[in-house]
Amino acid sequence: MQRDELAAKIAESSVLRGNFTLRSGRTSTWYIDKYRFTTRPDVLRGIAELATSMLPEGTTRLAGAELGGVPLAAAVAMAADKPCLYVRNQKKDYGTAQRFEGVLEEGDKVVLLEDIATSGGQAIEAARDLEASGAQVVQILVTVDRMQGAREAVEAAGFRFDSMFTVRDLGIDPDED
Repeated sequence: MQRDELAAKIAESSVLRGNFTLRSGRTSTWYIDKYRFTTRPDVLRGIAELATSMLPEGTTRLAGAELGGVPLAAAVAMAADKPCLYVRNQKKDYGTAQRFEGVLEEGDKVVLLEDIATSGGQAIEAARDLEASGAQVVQILVTVDRMQGAREAVEAAGFRFDSMFTVRDLGIDPDED
């Protein structure tokens, strides 16, 4: 699937208009419902193919933050033939009591996959936790950058930030709010 065709499918299936409160606490007159694109096999396959082409050389493992990054990590892992793990929002207090589900090895070069980036806070927190556990986060790769500060925050925190799309690619003016 061509990049512009994939952007059109994401926009058509996922861009909603109205009044929304975002995870960051900001309010917006538009919202990108990640579940509307990560639950469509054709769109998720296209995202996985594009993400695979953007992985830095030497990447050894993929990670997806709960909940939106999980289907992305699984799909890209299959497309790239690389292992993945899932980062919980907080360590569970039962079973293995882990923050990460899956295997993380000392020295892994990890790409953290994120669905929508607004402030970058969740991605930064997950990346810091991965690094505290011995991994090297070589990239934070988001599907859609809302262009509202995530790139700047992630880069200021010392991580590489790349996005497959910006809201402009989906036909949205980021200053519309």
